Amino acid sequence: MPYISVESGTLTDRQKELLIQKLTEVSSEIMNIPQEFFSVTIKELPDKCFGIGGKTIDKIKSEYNEK
Repeated sequence: MPYISVESGTLTDRQKELLIQKLTEVSSEIMNIPQEFFSVTIKELPDKCFGIGGKTIDKIKSEYNEK
């Protein structure tokens, strides 16, 4: 049974729903395995707990939105 795990920042319920749906569809097509066999989990990391280039994601988003 294929297992897909995604780690990301905070997502809306709709984003999670679409991500699970699309990952399952594409993986099923590529691997030629029925969608019913796939499991998908999403692990959300708060923006303050995830960083890139020495800055937290919330800081990066704040700076981006100021532009």
